[in-house]
Amino acid sequence: MRESENILELAKLLPDYMGFIFYGPSKRYAGEMLDAKVLASLPASIMKTGVFVNESVQEIKKITQHYDLKAVQLHGEESPELCAELKTFGLQVIKVVHVGSAIGWKVLERYEEVCDYFLFDTADASWGGTGRLFDWNLLKDYPSSKPFFLSGGIGIEQLPIPEFVLDKPLWAIDVNSRFEISPGLKDIEKVKEFKEKLTS
Repeated sequence: MRESENILELAKLLPDYMGFIFYGPSKRYAGEMLDAKVLASLPASIMKTGVFVNESVQEIKKITQHYDLKAVQLHGEESPELCAELKTFGLQVIKVVHVGSAIGWKVLERYEEVCDYFLFDTADASWGGTGRLFDWNLLKDYPSSKPFFLSGGIGIEQLPIPEFVLDKPLWAIDVNSRFEISPGLKDIEKVKEFKEKLTS
C-alpha cells in the first residue's frame, strides 16, 4: 500500500495487517508517496507493517518511528541478532522464509527465539512479490509450533485453505499481487470478496 485514498478505503475492511514496502528496487516501493498522517489515522487494530530487505537497524528504526509502524516483515538475509535488536524497539518481527522446491527447516531454529512469526513465500531473486504459489504440501512437515503467515501468489482461487494447512499453526494469509489494479494499488472489492470467503 502507498496511495492515501486506497489505504483509507482498504482500512474500512479492517485487515489485521497492512504492509508498506521500503525496498527501493520493488515496483511497490512506498517511498515518499506514503503519508504519515494518513497512517496515523488508521484504526488501532490494524498492524501497520514495514517490509524490508537487508536494511540496517538504524534505517528500519528511523522509518518505523516516522510512520509509527508496529511490525516489520524481513525478506532478506537478516541475522537473528538484527531480529532480536528490532524486538527491543517493541516491534513485532515477521521473518520471511523463501520456499523453492524444498524448505530447509534447520534455518528456522536460528530465528525461533527472535521473531514472532515466520512467513513462507515463494523464492525468487527479487525477494518476493512474484505472484506465484509454492507447493503447500511442503508445510506438512513444518516442525515448529511458532505461528506463520502463508504468502506467495495467493488469490480467491486458493480458497478454502486446505485442512492440512489449517492443522498447522497458521496465523495469517498474506495477499498482494492477485489483488492489485496496478503495483501498490489494491482492488478493494476483490479484497472484500476474499475476506468474506475466507471468514465464511
